[in-house]
Amino acid sequence: MGRGRATRVRRRERKNVPRGRAYITSTFNNTVIALTDPNGNVIAWGSGGTAGFTGSRKSTPYAAQLAAEGAAQRATEHGMREVEVFVKGPGSGREAAIRALQASGVRVASIRDVTPIPHNGCRARRRPRK
Repeated sequence: MGRGRATRVRRRERKNVPRGRAYITSTFNNTVIALTDPNGNVIAWGSGGTAGFTGSRKSTPYAAQLAAEGAAQRATEHGMREVEVFVKGPGSGREAAIRALQASGVRVASIRDVTPIPHNGCRARRRPRK
């Protein structure tokens, strides 16, 4: 069989984004960090899986820390120096991800919890074991 079309390596152009937003979604199974410009266009992202963890290790605070460090490092290459943090979800990686963002040299301007709370909607799934 012949080889298909050669895929071209796409170079990521460097945007100069001094301010932005960090969306941290922390579930019971994983933590996802997305760093965006003020309009919401994603500049860098990371998760427990992209940090090299699989299975239940993705849900650890250490995985969230490494994911946040990696995303922050890629965002600082685009010139990001200050972020507003929006945290969503009940997971264990929330605080670790915020601390990692602060330690990586990105200034955290504000932290807001935007976890959706039902006004008694659908029945919740069972509580996870500790």
